Amino acid sequence: MIMTKTKFWMLAILLLGFFVVSCDKTDPEPEINEAELLVEYMESATSPAANYGNGALAIKSAEVVHTSLAAGKSYIVDIRAAADYANGHIEGAVNLVPGDVRGHIDDTDLSAYDDIIIVCYSGQTAAWLTTLLQLAGYSNVYSMKFGMCAWHEDFAGSWNSSISNEKATLFTSDVTAKGEAGELPELTTGFETGEEIFDARWDVVLAEGFTPASISVAEVYAALDDYYIINYWPEAEYLDPGHIAGAVQYTPGVDLALGTNLKTLPTDKTVVVYCYTGQTSAKMACYLRMIGYDAKSLKFGANAMIHDEMTVSPWTTGAIMGYDYVSDTTK
Repeated sequence: MIMTKTKFWMLAILLLGFFVVSCDKTDPEPEINEAELLVEYMESATSPAANYGNGALAIKSAEVVHTSLAAGKSYIVDIRAAADYANGHIEGAVNLVPGDVRGHIDDTDLSAYDDIIIVCYSGQTAAWLTTLLQLAGYSNVYSMKFGMCAWHEDFAGSWNSSISNEKATLFTSDVTAKGEAGELPELTTGFETGEEIFDARWDVVLAEGFTPASISVAEVYAALDDYYIINYWPEAEYLDPGHIAGAVQYTPGVDLALGTNLKTLPTDKTVVVYCYTGQTSAKMACYLRMIGYDAKSLKFGANAMIHDEMTVSPWTTGAIMGYDYVSDTTK
């Protein structure tokens, strides 16, 4: 078929229009994986978080705190309720709600102190708040181990009443495998950098408080299948003295990282973390909630389940130091 000049130019114009329209189209912006950016930021050793999520819990014993306090090197922040603080507290401690602690630290000249000690009732809420502050770059903040329970017997009630052996016969050495690696939780802060996403999530987790980040032994055992349970111990302890039936072992400081097994956690199920005392698990629940997991710390840890079989961090009356304290009536 012979193409006329008219047809040729009509075809040329159509092709040119198609070319112009095709060139005018821009590739869609790649979808931002906020959780991935956030974890990469927090895992970076050069970020303020300094990979604290995969490091050791920043914690000091009451004995160490007492010695440092006597030397004028520790600044105490007591985050218990005002009424309990009034009934008795470490001399010199300032009473604040968790939401005010960061601002107080920023607005107060604390250059004379080596560290800032967060004190609560049992050490668990303090570990949660310490984690938030450490992630934000406050590397000289620590929680006091066992909280005010370790300071004096007058405050030891929460720990003394929480130890139990009622689950000892229910622990097992049967191994439950980790889940298949999947995706991280979906975050929708609207920000595009790890630092911006971090700031937005930090505010959310702080506003939530520790209560939604914690769960009791009774609640867990009432519906074991509803939870993905993390045994946050070394493998040797996972096998002996054993673990909650169905719990999955994750090695502390290793397994909850992007390059290892973080993505094996489910995004459609509540994740319960337990350790020996509930203090390290409070830290990890806080960290996982930053990423977007529905994570909870099992309060008082193994102490509330198999106390007499524990060889690591059991609560005993020997942890109560009997140090002096002051109250509003003694001032």
